Amino acid sequence: MNEKNCKTTDYSNESSGEQKQQECNQDCDSCDEKCDDELTDFRIHLNAMSSVKKTIAVISGKGGVGKSMITSMLAVTMQRLGYKTAILDADLTGPSIPKMFGLKEKAMQSDFGIIPVLSKTKIKIMSINLLLENETDPVVWRGPLIAKTVQQFWTDVVWDEVDYMFIDMPPGTGDVPLTVFQSIPIDGIIIVTSPQELVSMIVSKSVRMAEIMNIPIVGIVENMSYVVCPKCKEPYYLFGKSHIDEIALKHHLEVLAKVPVDSSFTSACDRGLVELASDDNFAPIVEKIENWRNK
Repeated sequence: MNEKNCKTTDYSNESSGEQKQQECNQDCDSCDEKCDDELTDFRIHLNAMSSVKKTIAVISGKGGVGKSMITSMLAVTMQRLGYKTAILDADLTGPSIPKMFGLKEKAMQSDFGIIPVLSKTKIKIMSINLLLENETDPVVWRGPLIAKTVQQFWTDVVWDEVDYMFIDMPPGTGDVPLTVFQSIPIDGIIIVTSPQELVSMIVSKSVRMAEIMNIPIVGIVENMSYVVCPKCKEPYYLFGKSHIDEIALKHHLEVLAKVPVDSSFTSACDRGLVELASDDNFAPIVEKIENWRNK
């Protein structure tokens, strides 16, 4: 199926001055319109009061690999270095960012748009949980509505003076990742994975999607890579030997870091104190992001 993200115009009633806008269902095989390829760029506009210099999507091929934790720590580490950072939580059905930062207040509406909630260290955060009456309320929505809401987090939220925005994506290659990659100007992608045998196939799917969407890949992060023995201080590989280097070589990717299992991170996230966690394992990632930005 040939898919395009386009909007077509019906000029059949031009004589009466009527022009009908018809939303494309992205199924070109069932469409009578002939779209010009030059008209298929449907990136949406950032809020007029916003300024975002670099946008990096943090993705994973499967859930449970710690993608949200990596996203949070990248923003925290960047903020510590003096950059103004923000997090757009695009995982509407599994939003965990507000919990990690201990946010309880709700996002407010202004004359210019929705004002994101500020964390203790002034990181700008927008998540569906900051709009729901109760953070435990499930988001039982169909894909198109979820995708539209994520778009509104870009168009309707006032992202004032952001150097780096990190988008916490839902796992997989479904509606929301497709919508984000087609409609929001993404500068780069960071792939988060774990050291398991099936990772090669999952990473390949993420890489292939990035290639199809023509979005650069900053690199790959292996989370839960190992655990350090508290007595002998030697690494112990819970999931067996890591294959991340071979996978990265196969896809011509850079390994940004191998992040160990650390109970202090879990404790900090559970207590809403992720901003107090050590950034020793994330400073090298941030340095590589800076180098990538300056290329």
